[in-house]
Amino acid sequence: MIKFAYLINRVDGMTFEEFVEYHRNHHAPLFTSIPEAERYVRKYTVSHPVPAENYPAPAYDGLTEIWFDSWADHDAFFASENYRLRVHPDEAKFIDQDSIGVMVTEEKTVI
Repeated sequence: MIKFAYLINRVDGMTFEEFVEYHRNHHAPLFTSIPEAERYVRKYTVSHPVPAENYPAPAYDGLTEIWFDSWADHDAFFASENYRLRVHPDEAKFIDQDSIGVMVTEEKTVI
């Protein structure tokens, strides 16, 4: 299984609270509403920083993780018309596209 971790920041002019609200309650449901999400995506999560005393301020406003069984599933999902025309355009409404950090991983559960 292949896991994609996208470290994201909000667009200028959007508060952190507005960003979290939009990510959780608009974009995530939009992402999961397309049939290709059910067909190709094994797991999809959105996370946001919480206050953590004695830890440095977070460098990002959010984290999106997407798991696929294979590169073929990844390619089919991101090439789908529903993703390209419905989901992808929505990302620019709340994500600063120039600051995205991406890590492609093969997750190994240790505990």
